[in-house]
Amino acid sequence: MTSIPEALLWCLSAGTAAALVLAALMLRANGQRKALTVRLTAAEEQNSATLHSNTELSARLRATEAEIRHLAGTRLPDLTMALAHPHVPVRGLLDARFAGSGTDQALNAVLEQVGEAITKERSRVDAAAQSTLRGATTTIQALLYRLQTALQDMQHRYDDPNVAQDLLAADFLNEQALRRIQATGVVCGAWPGLTREDSYLSELVVGAASRLRGYERVQVSNQLRDPVAVVARAVEPIAITVTELLANALHHSHRELPVTVTLQQGNRGASVIIDDYGVGMHDDEVKAAMELLASDADLLLTQLGDPPRSGFAAAGQLVRQYGFGVHIESSPYGGVRAVVYIPGDPLLTVLDESAQPMSVMAPMPRRSGASERPAVLPTGAAAPTPPTPHTPAPAAPAHGVPAQPDAAAASAEGGLPRRRRRQPVAEQEQSLPRTEPVHERSPEEAASRWAALQQGTESGRAAAQSEAPRSPEGNV
Repeated sequence: MTSIPEALLWCLSAGTAAALVLAALMLRANGQRKALTVRLTAAEEQNSATLHSNTELSARLRATEAEIRHLAGTRLPDLTMALAHPHVPVRGLLDARFAGSGTDQALNAVLEQVGEAITKERSRVDAAAQSTLRGATTTIQALLYRLQTALQDMQHRYDDPNVAQDLLAADFLNEQALRRIQATGVVCGAWPGLTREDSYLSELVVGAASRLRGYERVQVSNQLRDPVAVVARAVEPIAITVTELLANALHHSHRELPVTVTLQQGNRGASVIIDDYGVGMHDDEVKAAMELLASDADLLLTQLGDPPRSGFAAAGQLVRQYGFGVHIESSPYGGVRAVVYIPGDPLLTVLDESAQPMSVMAPMPRRSGASERPAVLPTGAAAPTPPTPHTPAPAAPAHGVPAQPDAAAASAEGGLPRRRRRQPVAEQEQSLPRTEPVHERSPEEAASRWAALQQGTESGRAAAQSEAPRSPEGNV
């Protein structure tokens, strides 16, 4: 039997061990290779995710920069325009992805802070401008009143008709300048600047119309049942308001078309209804006018337009201060209807016509059996066409308008005083015996006779002054 050499056995053992070690190393190398492959794949995926995230971050950064540029170049100018003109919209975000995000909140915070700063600065500048205008208009108004007094003194001093005509023209121009200054001052918060006594409402309306160019087109119809008057403190504010509304009606209607004014008496007050036949107003214009007339918010001069229109703004200031009302709507005649409502309590009263007669220039009320007296115009002016008669309102007592009871005349039932109504002038003239036909004077004749009476009075005063001076006790 052949024996295997010991050396060969050792060689075979060593080779087997090496093979085992080599196999183990190969297995380990395969495991490490697989692990490295997995890690490499994960690293590649992470790198890809990082690149994608960086791309999104860069895109978001560029979008944020675009939003900031959009804020500075578009949204802030829109905001400044919208603060002056509320109908102008402010544009939103460029990228809808920012809606509700922190970026959107930050941008909105910037808009709010800028808006508040602009509003405060506008209010401060506007208040300074109103203060300056208020002081200037008060001074100019006082000077115009002095000029008006001087012109009136000159009218009484000179008897030359040509000089009187020129003085009347100068006085009329001064009155128009005074109206514009007065309205501007009222818009800026100034006092109307004139105090009057209790005045008949019909006289007030005729006086308001006489301040305007084209006053001869105004036709006043007096439907008041009682001699209604406005209390002293509200006479000039209501006159200013009626003047501005009449100016709007005359300006926006053809110079050959009339402007009708109707005075109506209700249960709680009286109304001045102004109708024109002009171009009318659009719905947004009516809305803007009512906001000026009824809004309680502070008014800015920049809201009046360029050039500024202060008529409705001045009326709105007076409405808030004195408690009467103004309403604007489309007229059934195609133009604009303006209604000035004057509450009886506390702005109206009733005067005694025997103690304080109504001016001859004021239209007489349409009472039963009496014809309306037209307003007397200055000499040389064309008489307006009488307005279309309206149906008289029922003779019911006006709540809020103080009545004048007669204590001597009491009813048989309750013994309460009853209101005494004066007999209309037409009925008095019809009840008197007539030996000759009645001649009704025209407005021109009435104005001529009134001028002659004034000239006679002035001549008498001049003759009295030429006599020896009287003692101080005899002067009134």
